[in-house]
Amino acid sequence: MDTCPECNHHFPMAARNRVASIIDEGTWLEFDADITSADPLSFVDSKPYLERIIQSQAKSGLKDAVICGTGSLEGIAIGLGAMDFSFNGGSMGSVVGEKLTRMIERSTAAKVPALIISSSGGARMQEGALSLMQMAKTSAALARHAAAKLPYISVLTNPTMAGVMASFASLGDVIIAEPKALIGFTGPRVIKETIKQELPEGFQTSEFLIAHGQLDLIVTRQDLKAELARILGYLVR
Repeated sequence: MDTCPECNHHFPMAARNRVASIIDEGTWLEFDADITSADPLSFVDSKPYLERIIQSQAKSGLKDAVICGTGSLEGIAIGLGAMDFSFNGGSMGSVVGEKLTRMIERSTAAKVPALIISSSGGARMQEGALSLMQMAKTSAALARHAAAKLPYISVLTNPTMAGVMASFASLGDVIIAEPKALIGFTGPRVIKETIKQELPEGFQTSEFLIAHGQLDLIVTRQDLKAELARILGYLVR
């Protein structure tokens, strides 16, 4: 489970390993696996954007920062999107937004719960407004899912920040976080420099957020599948 056997520190976990940890063996069906990013702005910083994409694909073995599909969790059919921080910091560009939206829409059509496991530094600035519009697109798909009276569970891992947290990650009917995950919009250093005040101890951690009513549960990775099955057992009739 990519955790320390002594202190249970949660290390980064690859998206495919996350899928394997919660989806019943032999039931996973991945969709849209070959969608990859374009370069609408011909963006270049220290290197061309498309070069960064190629490097991230080689590093992670993924086409982009999320994998999506359907499967069973303790016999309950769900739609699942799992993000991978090793792909360009898990940033949300047009591919991530499109794949998650399609997953949510498939879940709505099939009348099954949707689950997203987030791990992201936020929106992918190399795609400009096309990246930012994914916040609205995914949120609109979740609104239609909610209108169909279907559950959506959001799982936040370290880190879940910026445009991802400001959109689909914070919209769950149930919001779960891993222990000691960094969760927020802007990083604590930027906030401190902006407001010129000392921040509370543990600010933007899972433990701070649950103490202030921003989360429903903190669940260790080893217990996540059982906890999700318990919750879905209440929500799915």
